[in-house]
Amino acid sequence: MTSPPMFPGFDGLMTLSRREGVDIRPTLLRVLTDLYVQSPTHSADEEKQFVELTSRLIEQVDDATRAAVRGRLSIYPNTPRVILDQLALRPNTSDKPLPLAPAIAPEAPAAPTLQQPAPPPSRIVNRTMQPQDAAEISNLFFAANAAERAKMLHNLADTPLQPSARIPQSRAARAMHILEMAAFAEDRENFAREISEALMLPIAIADQVVNDPGGEALACCAKALGMSSAIFQRVLLFLNPEFGASVNNVYRLSRMYDVLTERAALIMVAAWRGAHLAATRAKFRPTLYDDERQRARPAMPSSRPSVQPGIDITRIRNTSGS
Repeated sequence: MTSPPMFPGFDGLMTLSRREGVDIRPTLLRVLTDLYVQSPTHSADEEKQFVELTSRLIEQVDDATRAAVRGRLSIYPNTPRVILDQLALRPNTSDKPLPLAPAIAPEAPAAPTLQQPAPPPSRIVNRTMQPQDAAEISNLFFAANAAERAKMLHNLADTPLQPSARIPQSRAARAMHILEMAAFAEDRENFAREISEALMLPIAIADQVVNDPGGEALACCAKALGMSSAIFQRVLLFLNPEFGASVNNVYRLSRMYDVLTERAALIMVAAWRGAHLAATRAKFRPTLYDDERQRARPAMPSSRPSVQPGIDITRIRNTSGS
């Protein structure tokens, strides 16, 4: 019986890396490092597998990726010695005393200055979003391109619009686990259903978010759940293999996700809920008591003929003459 692999879904990443014209090696190295540092201890086989995979990728990636991986492994206490030597890192030994910094010379007392009163902190007064406004925001977001969406999300953080309430931590943690497993299985249907239940969105909106070609809507839902950047990158890689095969798409959304605020993401969630409410109200408009009377066309007055059909006029005249 073969033991399960230490890195789930690694075969899918290797398949993407073998495609022509796609350099997935930087992403592979980041994912391997994130998965390795999540566990405090590893067996000998797991450490050997990590060394064999990582030592080859370190020499084949760019400087930015190598620096990011070096920073993650420098603070991990159980980094293999081979990888430490390859990255020019010192082993993390807690028994050695830390060098002390030289004493700071005391500064001369400064002249007393008048302390100005601090300005009162600015408070954002949240304004409830109307359904029509929410529908307009949702339509503008899905119709915009990548640059316009990024600018729109940046401006939403400073608007006085009322965001949706935060998802409870226990519910969000359960949702993120289910979403990650669904992404590994490339099951977009269950992925959309879980987003709909966790964020209380209509299933039509959740399907539109998952199948959106840009990916910014998916980033808003992930940020609203409090998903970490590492998990979001893995979701991008596995949920849609065609989208995850593009390194530019993954890096672009990863950088946008790091600067995306939770307030902007929750405002977008509130806009999608309000847009569905506006569509429902437009579909089921209440009718008034006199709608049927107003829609009915007025009847044209018809003149009654003086002579009924089927009556002999000559006979009437003869009778009247006699």
